[in-house]
Amino acid sequence: MTAAAHRDGLPRTGRLAIIAGSGKLPLFLAEAARDAGEDPIVLRLKNEADDIWQGFDTAVIGVGDMAGLSALFRQHDIRRVVMSGAVKRRPAFGEIRVNWKSLLKLPSALKTLLAGGDDAVLRMVIALIEAQGCEVLGAHEILPGLLATVGPLGTISPDADALKDIDRAADAAETLGRLDVGQGAVAVGGRIVALEGVEGTDAMLARVKGLRSEGRISQRRKGVLVKLCKPQQDLRADLPTVGVSTVANAKAAGLAGIAVEAGRALVVEREAMIAAADAAGIFVVGIDRSNKELQA
Repeated sequence: MTAAAHRDGLPRTGRLAIIAGSGKLPLFLAEAARDAGEDPIVLRLKNEADDIWQGFDTAVIGVGDMAGLSALFRQHDIRRVVMSGAVKRRPAFGEIRVNWKSLLKLPSALKTLLAGGDDAVLRMVIALIEAQGCEVLGAHEILPGLLATVGPLGTISPDADALKDIDRAADAAETLGRLDVGQGAVAVGGRIVALEGVEGTDAMLARVKGLRSEGRISQRRKGVLVKLCKPQQDLRADLPTVGVSTVANAKAAGLAGIAVEAGRALVVEREAMIAAADAAGIFVVGIDRSNKELQA
């Protein structure tokens, strides 16, 4: 196995593991890692990961099974870990299994799992993995080409009304993120009509579609979806992600387009997503919130 370069220029050692939830992003990362000379092993989360792993070494691990995860780390000489994909449920109390390396963190871990927001939970999971002696990497460190860039990603650009909605929804998404609730917001005609909660982006867009069909949202004004990284978010896990399904759901909700945070959001199946957006007549744009000015 060829070791990848560490950010400080020194080679990384030990095998790379991808802890996979649902969706195709974990597969894209595994393929990119293999193309870079790695021999990744995929640790599929029980009842979460999709069955798309032909040709890869895999193992199944329960959500919350830190003792089992630690055993897999030792068995396969895993030193580096990427967490990727969606996880729909938190482990029940009886599913949590810890080892001695996790015992000191157990009280705070249980409190976070039971009551913390998603970002707090992910930070705790990262800390528990690091306690096993592994380095946790971000998806963008394995596949930097997934990151959104500033400006329109396709042929369609937001008009003046859409830019105003982007600004409005971005402010709402940032406030929502500070509360560790969600990453997305929808604005229509300068009015916030939906905020993302634990249901996720697709379900939020389905809600917008329903509200529009009921006449509770203007049929004349289209609106936009904005997805931002939470201000306090650890970039190694759960970056905002858009893809072909996001475009389809935004179109079904009657939106004019989608805006994501450049450099802090992932675009999966980029070419297919751009083609779908162009065909649907909606924009996908990367925005720079570092100085609160839109650069579209």
